[in-house]
Amino acid sequence: MMAERYKDGAVLVTGGGSGLGEAICVRLAAEGASVAVVDRDQAAAERVAEAIRETGRRAVALVADVTDFGAMASAVAATVAAFGGLDVAVNNAGIGCPFLPTAEHTPEGWNKVIAVNLTGVFLSMKAELPTMSARGGVIVNMASVSSTVGLAGVAPYVAAKHGVLGLTKAAALEYGKNGIRVCAVCPTFVKTPLTLAELKGDEQWAALDAMHPLGHCATPDDVAGMVAFLGSADAAMCTGNGYLVDGGFSTP
Repeated sequence: MMAERYKDGAVLVTGGGSGLGEAICVRLAAEGASVAVVDRDQAAAERVAEAIRETGRRAVALVADVTDFGAMASAVAATVAAFGGLDVAVNNAGIGCPFLPTAEHTPEGWNKVIAVNLTGVFLSMKAELPTMSARGGVIVNMASVSSTVGLAGVAPYVAAKHGVLGLTKAAALEYGKNGIRVCAVCPTFVKTPLTLAELKGDEQWAALDAMHPLGHCATPDDVAGMVAFLGSADAAMCTGNGYLVDGGFSTP
């Protein structure tokens, strides 16, 4: 049986209805957490929450768009109402973008990626931090290996994820005195419904695998394991940084 590092803890995960978010919800629930599964897709959130409840853990499904501050504030309030507080928030919701040279990205596409991947993290934190300030907590933001290196063809995504890392650092400096740790996870390419829709074909994935010294891309469980560590007391001295889960991708 997995150690219960989150026993009696209340966790909120955005984008929890599929992919990385689903893996994170399942992992933290397995470690004892009560989980608020937040997603734009109500059916997806309900499916993950029900799967968690079937294991004997507590879970609620909440519908919210991270670009809507009012919706995120309501999701935080609903989490507190359901579980008595908010101990860990995982701001995971995000989208990708087409592979195009920088000048060929449209203003509309740029704005959409920034709105979800960067502004959405800010608005989520704006809703979460006041609730946590009274008793402390942990925020884990989903950044990317693209927060630390350049990646040709996806300038809006790279810019947004660099911004997430900067936002994480600023908030960690501001809220440490309140007992709040703020960290970011920086994964490499991961096979999820989102990336599989954008990167089609075994040849593309084989080429990506070969770019990693370990010989393969990450799995959702790899990323969930890092999130579980950072949100736990085992990471009590971790704040203000991005933690790579990249199989050596950024090393060369």
